[in-house]
Amino acid sequence: MCISSSAGEPARGNYGSYEQAVEFHGHSCGGLASGYRVAVAALKALGVERPKDEELVAIAETNACGVDAIQFITGCTAGKGNLIIHDYGKHAFTFYCRKSNKAVRVVTSLDGFLPEEMNSLRPKVFSGHATEEEKARYQELAHQGVHAILSAPEEKILKIQFVDMQPPQKARIFQSIPCECCGEMVADAKTRELDGKRVCMPCYLSATNQ
Repeated sequence: MCISSSAGEPARGNYGSYEQAVEFHGHSCGGLASGYRVAVAALKALGVERPKDEELVAIAETNACGVDAIQFITGCTAGKGNLIIHDYGKHAFTFYCRKSNKAVRVVTSLDGFLPEEMNSLRPKVFSGHATEEEKARYQELAHQGVHAILSAPEEKILKIQFVDMQPPQKARIFQSIPCECCGEMVADAKTRELDGKRVCMPCYLSATNQ
């Protein structure tokens, strides 16, 4: 369900704006707004700007909308290998700076920031059974929630704590080889052995019916 991005706020320093994060993600929502607040807070706490490479590593404990804000604002992306996702269903994120060897964990607390009425309307809206009036009301409430999240004092919405951790492993570069079953190229470390052949995971799973 898309929400108008007009609830965004101006760019903070060199971190990028919420509006830009909305453009990247595709719509505005409470999850994206909380991820934006997390990303900005983490960069501020570590005293860094958006890196160009793997200088910063993000570990997300959710795969929800906020992760896109993390990618856009912090530069920690799946493609560069410096975004690690453990989907524990928790809006908690840890950021490690390789240059300073410092890490900060940021946890969101949205209690009271999203209107309670949204909980009763959400099932109807996302199941397609909501009336036009209910859809409009949900949009209005969601807009209010985004605004509340973006404008809330940092200490009211985020728990920020420096933590000790081992440096995350850097992204590995693999050699590509042809799967001996389907012929498609696959990273050598991602293959499995099947009847003496090196095959890709889909072919392996298909052959073993897993």
